[in-house]
Amino acid sequence: MVAPLISPLRRTRPASLRPEPLQPGDNLRGAGLMTLSMMGFGCNDAIVKFVTQEMPLYQAITLRGSFVMLALVLLAQRSGGLRLRIAPDARWPMVLRLIGEVGSTLLFLNALQRMAIGDLTAVMQSLPLVVMLGAALFFGESLGWRRIVAVMVGMVGVLVILRPGSGTFGIWSLAALGAMAMVALRDLSTRRFSRDITSATIAFYAAVMVMLTGLVLSLGQGWILPTVSQILLLVLSSLFLTVGYISAVSAMRIGEISAVAPFRYTSLLWAIVLGMLIFGDWPDLWTWVGSGLVVGAGIYTIWREAQLGRRR
Repeated sequence: MVAPLISPLRRTRPASLRPEPLQPGDNLRGAGLMTLSMMGFGCNDAIVKFVTQEMPLYQAITLRGSFVMLALVLLAQRSGGLRLRIAPDARWPMVLRLIGEVGSTLLFLNALQRMAIGDLTAVMQSLPLVVMLGAALFFGESLGWRRIVAVMVGMVGVLVILRPGSGTFGIWSLAALGAMAMVALRDLSTRRFSRDITSATIAFYAAVMVMLTGLVLSLGQGWILPTVSQILLLVLSSLFLTVGYISAVSAMRIGEISAVAPFRYTSLLWAIVLGMLIFGDWPDLWTWVGSGLVVGAGIYTIWREAQLGRRR
């Protein structure tokens, strides 16, 4: 599945490194946008978890996907429209990315129905560490012993959260780990795209595939007649999802990565607050300890990469 990723990665300048110098306040604006993005993703997750208590999951995925597609089309029209043509050398990366997108969505949302939103989000915080390890394995990127240790600490944190062998560990814990692996595949595949493929194009194809997959699976699960409030909540969910995606892209293009990326971990705070207010979930001590290990390891790797970047 991941064989096409093994070829050498063509080095491109990161989108966050702009030709013009950093302006005063850019890092602060980038941090604010990243926090807004994490709030958007967290609110989307909470709404989907709430709606799917009564609505079949795959029906909710189909409806939400259609709303996201509409939002992306409207936004793209304001910037010149969608460019849907994919160059031949980008087709395999696109296929792998869509596999990762669909797989992660299905696994994550199924786990979200059965797990506390804070616990699931805490597991997903280890994603940057997994992506960094994958980049070293498949792209040959250098990974020093300090960051290898950080990855190991982060994985220990995940194990502390899930606690294999305890009564809290089950099939949905494995689904959470599978979702993390699928997101890593998605993100690593995305790195193979040239700048000719816009973020809106990538997001649109992802929304189409997720919606179609949800539609096919919903045929076996069945549909219900949604209420007006459920429809409005799913519309709101799609808006939060769109805001989250656009804000994340904008944040990484405005500020320095080392200043902006740590604010990704505010998603854990949003998840804990929303889980407590809406579902009455409160993380136990082990979740707090594991989350601390994962977040600490992630922030260290960001700081370490910034230090290495300055030396280079």
